[in-house]
Amino acid sequence: MRRDAFAEGYQRVVEWPLTGAAVLFLGAYSWPVLEPGMVGSLRRACSVATVVIWAVFAGDFLLRLGLARRRMRFLREHVVDLLVLALPLLRPLRALRVVTALGRLNRRAATSLRGRAMVYVVGGVGLLGFTAAVAVLDAERSEPSASIKNFGDAAWWAVTTITTVGYGDRYPITGAGRVAGVGLMLGGIALLGVVTAALASWFVEHVSRQEREEADLRVQVSALVEEVRALRVELRRTPSELAQQEPGSGIGPTA
Repeated sequence: MRRDAFAEGYQRVVEWPLTGAAVLFLGAYSWPVLEPGMVGSLRRACSVATVVIWAVFAGDFLLRLGLARRRMRFLREHVVDLLVLALPLLRPLRALRVVTALGRLNRRAATSLRGRAMVYVVGGVGLLGFTAAVAVLDAERSEPSASIKNFGDAAWWAVTTITTVGYGDRYPITGAGRVAGVGLMLGGIALLGVVTAALASWFVEHVSRQEREEADLRVQVSALVEEVRALRVELRRTPSELAQQEPGSGIGPTA
C-alpha cells in the first residue's frame, strides 16, 4: 500500500515537469535541424540538452518500473515508452520523444474527454505533424535523390500524410524517414480515434439528457392530467354539496 501511494504521488508530481522536458527536447532537437548554419557552440549545447533530457526520461522509466508490483505487466503496458527510450540510438527519430507529452496530455483529457478533446486534438495534430516534419527533414536532407530538402517540403509531406491524402510528390526514401512516416500515420489514426470517441461521448450524453427530460415531462403531464380530472369532479358537484362541506355555512339538519 505504501509503495502504491508513493507511486501515485510521484506520478502526480513529475507529470507536468516531464511534459515540459519533452517539449524542451523537441526544441533542442529541432533548432539545429531548422537552422543548419548554427554555430558550433549552440549546436553542442542542444546536443547535450537532448542527452540530459533523455537521461531524465530513462531515470523516470526505471523508477516507475522499480515501483511497479508486476513489472512484466508494466513493460507490456508501457511498450511505447520503452521504444521511445531506445530512439536516441537513431538521431533522426529523437524528436518522437514528444510522444510522451502527448500521452500525458491524453490522460489529462480523458478526465473530461468531451470538454478537452478539441484542445487535445488540435494541439496533438500540430505537435505530431511538426515533430514528424523535423525528423524526416533531418533524415532526408543529406540524401541527393531525396524529394524533401527543406522544412516547407517536410511540412507539406506531414500534412498530406496525417490527413491520409498522400499526393506522393514528397516522400521519404531513407529508413529513418520511413519510420517517422509510419509513426505519423499511426499517430494520425490514434488522434482520429480520440475525435470519434469524443463525438460518441457527446452524442450519448446528449441523447441521455433528452431521455431524462422527456421522462420528467411525462411525469409533469401525468400530474397535470390528474389535477384536471380532480377539477372536473369538483365542477360536477352541486352547490348544495359544496355548501355542506364548507365549515360554518349555517346549513345543518332541521329540528
